[in-house]
Amino acid sequence: MVRLLGRSRARSTPRPGGPRAGRRPAWGPRSALGGRSVAGQVFVLQVVIVLLLIVSAVVALVLQVRHDSTQEARNRSLAVAETFANAPGTREALSGPHPTLVLQPQAEAARKQSHVDFIVVMNTDGIRYTHPKPDRIGKKFVGNTAPVLAGHSITEAIDGTIGPLVQATVPIKAPDGKVVGMVSAGITTANVGGVADRQLPLLLGAAAAALALATGGTALVSRRLLRQTHGLGPYEMTRMYEHHDAVLHAVREGVIIAGGEGRLLLANDEAQRLLDLPADAEGRHVLELGLEADTAELLASGRVATDEVHLVGDRLLAINQRPTDLQGGPPGSVATLRDSTELRALSGRAEVARERLKLLYDIGVGVGTSLDVTRTAETLAEVAVPRFADFATVDLADAVLKGEEPDGVTELRRTASSGIRKDAPLYPVGEKIRFVASTPQARSLRTGEAVVEPDLEGAPGWLAQDLERTTQVVEYGIHSLITVPLRVGPLVMGVVNFWRSRKPEPFDEEELALAEELVARAAVSIDNARRYTREHTMAVTLQRSLLPRNLPEQSALDIAYRYLPAQAGVGGDWFDVLPLSGARVAVVVGDVVGHGLHAAATMGRLRTAVHNFSALDLPPDEIIGLLDELVGRIDQDEASADSSAAITGATCLYAVYDPASRLCTVARAGHPPPALVRPDGSVEFPDVPAGPPLGLGGLPFETAELKLEEGSRLVLYTDGLVEDRERDIDEGLELLRAALTGVDRSPDDTCQAVLDALLPDRPSDDIALIVAGTRVRGAGVHAQRQVRAVPAARGVGGGAGARALAEWGLDDMAFTTELILSELVTNAIRYGSGTIQVRVLHDRSLICEVSDNSSTSPRLRYAATTDEGGRGLFLVAQLAERWGTRYTPAGKVIWAEQPLP
Repeated sequence: MVRLLGRSRARSTPRPGGPRAGRRPAWGPRSALGGRSVAGQVFVLQVVIVLLLIVSAVVALVLQVRHDSTQEARNRSLAVAETFANAPGTREALSGPHPTLVLQPQAEAARKQSHVDFIVVMNTDGIRYTHPKPDRIGKKFVGNTAPVLAGHSITEAIDGTIGPLVQATVPIKAPDGKVVGMVSAGITTANVGGVADRQLPLLLGAAAAALALATGGTALVSRRLLRQTHGLGPYEMTRMYEHHDAVLHAVREGVIIAGGEGRLLLANDEAQRLLDLPADAEGRHVLELGLEADTAELLASGRVATDEVHLVGDRLLAINQRPTDLQGGPPGSVATLRDSTELRALSGRAEVARERLKLLYDIGVGVGTSLDVTRTAETLAEVAVPRFADFATVDLADAVLKGEEPDGVTELRRTASSGIRKDAPLYPVGEKIRFVASTPQARSLRTGEAVVEPDLEGAPGWLAQDLERTTQVVEYGIHSLITVPLRVGPLVMGVVNFWRSRKPEPFDEEELALAEELVARAAVSIDNARRYTREHTMAVTLQRSLLPRNLPEQSALDIAYRYLPAQAGVGGDWFDVLPLSGARVAVVVGDVVGHGLHAAATMGRLRTAVHNFSALDLPPDEIIGLLDELVGRIDQDEASADSSAAITGATCLYAVYDPASRLCTVARAGHPPPALVRPDGSVEFPDVPAGPPLGLGGLPFETAELKLEEGSRLVLYTDGLVEDRERDIDEGLELLRAALTGVDRSPDDTCQAVLDALLPDRPSDDIALIVAGTRVRGAGVHAQRQVRAVPAARGVGGGAGARALAEWGLDDMAFTTELILSELVTNAIRYGSGTIQVRVLHDRSLICEVSDNSSTSPRLRYAATTDEGGRGLFLVAQLAERWGTRYTPAGKVIWAEQPLP
């Protein structure tokens, strides 16, 4: 306190009757001891106190030394007596014929080694056997032996035969515990007090040295105090500090002095007023005074601060702070506080500007994160509340929600709404609104300019929209409105409304400009979302049109399927079910890498190609090979001039199932393997050779033949089902196996179980899933016969067919069937060789098949009037609904189908 407040003032204040200001008075022992100055009085007082402390310390130390010496003598006597009493041979010597002869030398030797004055061994009657003075041997021991004879040790101070002494007496016990003798050891009082007497000169010397050091230190302290007080006396010091205190509390600037540990040492009146400090603030820690957190932290830290502005209550305080120990002073800090409330208005405007910039930034960052029109509108309303408005609504034309351009906005739909409360009587989300011409919204749509309505209660144009609802809005407390059109160039998509209720002031022109900027930034994002919606809708429409809408009728497989497009965009997954000749069915599933219109268009081209290739009745591996060539040509057509375009990635799996033979022939190109669920519920992934993806070319494709029991389920899928960003394909296949395991489940139930187990929340890729339950055609629905390749066999095949038709109740078709079989057998006899196989199938149509071992493909001819032959296949084509040829490893099969009556 003296250093902080009095140094500069003391040097500038003249001492009454003393030297002038700035002159340092002479100092010496005489002036210090004179007692007139504060320093002299302090010097005398400290010397007296030190002297008293030293005398007290010496007396206490002497007494303590004497006490410690006596205690040491007691402990040593007892230890020596017990040691000698328990020494080997002591008890035996007492029972011997000459105890003194044996024990006297031992006692004297032990006495000299233990530095005691005597060791006396005696019998139970107290007669000494040993003594430092031989003439004392045989005489009665001086001391209390009753407790010793009772088996206890005793220590006492007595006047013995060698003078005053401290002695300890202990019993010597036989093995049965009986006391057979006693040993006493002791030290005379002269030796006990001698220790203290020998230490007394050292104590007195130490006391004199301490007195000298204390006097010197006191002199130094007094000299420093004299220099700092300039030799002022108590009265002069009182006057000086009264003057300083008056000045300190009169200035219009707060002064705070804090100690090094953060406690408040002094706060003048202005500081008390500015900080609203409690009455008992001085002496308490700064952090406990209830100040603002940042202000308290600054005052407690003691760091340097220059015009640092802090908000304290309703005042802005500029704080300057400096540490007090920069030049050897005591630890702590001095802070001055200046009221700068006049800067608050300027600071408030800067804060408002900062908040508005932050709001614009958040609108730019947050609103454009979604390509969904509705979600983008909701984000705009959420960001604006409550930072700019208490309620915000977004109204868009229905055409915008569909991705189209609105043509003359006359009716809007409430798309998004956000507010500080949920019970506002505004139009709800989803309601269609037709604004009357006098409303701010209609004017904004008409002119393309923002409109501010500062007082809704006094706005007849807005009140005319819906008298009941607008009255409820006003009664609810909403009093001001800004309407801004959502416009991108000349395109007006809707309006955004900002409503105010809590703040009593209406929206002003500055806030109108901010609202326009907010909506202008959001309008670009909404327009982008609208364009994306249009593109996405077009892609989805194209994709839906390219996928099968209804599966064809067939009897070989019980099929269920699921197709789920990705959330991110339209993909290129596809599937198909294709009836083939002979009641066989082809099931195909494929995947085109990528998303968007290009992937959907490529998928449509591949699906069309598979339809055309399947009409050729080729094996699955040859169909896959043709698709591979097609994709390669597509890549060449779409590659850029510099040939830098990536190869179109596509995969495919093609399976053909024959219900008569129960054989399923499968080939795949880079596609995941199929899953097979046996009738017993077990699941396996058949080993189907994995060819390269379509478009790479140069590598052959292989097939695998699977023998399927009736009731088996063949599961085909795309990689989006078993693989995503969070799991690899191996994990996905194990999950698929677990989902498929089980019996007595229909294909449709199987599809649902698989999706429940594997479908992610937001699929990143399309998912196509087909489950085909196998059926088997029994002997009762087909008839077959082998005939020789001779002209006489032409009627044999027709006869076999007629008998089968009679069994099936199709007698009306017998003539046509016999004619078709006759012509097909005739063709096989003419161009084939060996045995001919004739088969008639009763399915959704009547199928006639004739197979031979020739690979020559027949063709339809139109014979001239003069030709004798060439009309057989022409007749078959006229009589049958469709006909064709398929090749087998042993030859070919010519077939024809007739519709059932």
